Amino acid sequence: MPAAQVNSVHSVELGVTNLRQSVAFYSEVWGLDPILAEGDSVHLGAKGGTQHVLTLRERAKTALLGVQFTAADKMAVDALHAKTKAFGVEIGSDPIQRSRDFGGGYGFSFQSPEGVVINISSDLAARNGGYKDSSKPNKLSHVVLNSADVEKQTQFFTDVLGFKLSDSTDMMDFIRCSADHHSVALARGNGPSVNHISYELQGIDGLMRGAGRLKSRGFNPEWGLGRHGPGNNVFMYFIDPNGFVVEYTTELEQVDEATHVANDAKYWREFPLRPCRWGMATRPSDRVMAAFSGDLSVADPEDGKRCEEIIAARLAQ
Repeated sequence: MPAAQVNSVHSVELGVTNLRQSVAFYSEVWGLDPILAEGDSVHLGAKGGTQHVLTLRERAKTALLGVQFTAADKMAVDALHAKTKAFGVEIGSDPIQRSRDFGGGYGFSFQSPEGVVINISSDLAARNGGYKDSSKPNKLSHVVLNSADVEKQTQFFTDVLGFKLSDSTDMMDFIRCSADHHSVALARGNGPSVNHISYELQGIDGLMRGAGRLKSRGFNPEWGLGRHGPGNNVFMYFIDPNGFVVEYTTELEQVDEATHVANDAKYWREFPLRPCRWGMATRPSDRVMAAFSGDLSVADPEDGKRCEEIIAARLAQ
């Protein structure tokens, strides 16, 4: 019988107030591919991974609408459904075959103890972008969620969903469901919100090429280039037109289950050259610090105007 655990984070669902502008940013600036538009929603894919890594839905208010995880097969989905139900969380649906949904899959949804909508599915359609542009994301790397009770959330993700603790700092718990050092991190905050969403690129050169594309379109980095302590990954952070923090990352540590030791906050507090192993990325901007906390009011109307210019230029071709 397969283990009752998830094995990857595959997509994030966001509510945005201007779908057109958001699609322009994530497709022509960030580097994702629009796969399917249906009603008030657009699904976007990376070069690999599952069929889509991001869903944008037009809403009256900008918000995180859900995080999607995969499991090995239907038996694993059923086992996870039984575990979450026994845990007493609010189940949004029993496992169903989503034949009509984009990407297909067999799965169910529920709310975490802090109210974040989580979907778990197996048998999702895979994606091969069919191109070798290193400046565009390979996949969704990880999602960082703010929490008012990190210890409780970490226990839920480990006990119920099968995650393992990779490292813990004064700010975050980093948890994994695959060889990637973390697919989720839980940040100490005032309540459930998005801290940031991270996308993997192919090597430092690919990351810098992608960052150059953003800068040429008027979207400047808010923190980085640097290399993190926990996870040892290279990073650069931006803010999207909705106020969400998005990260380009590469070279995330691959965990050897036989030898890995989860270091505690004291270890990382004493780690040299915090918060960047290179000593390059010292302090994040005030704007991105506010956005990390879930303050979406940092969204800049000028970014929306830049997206409108991108749309106009495309239509003029």
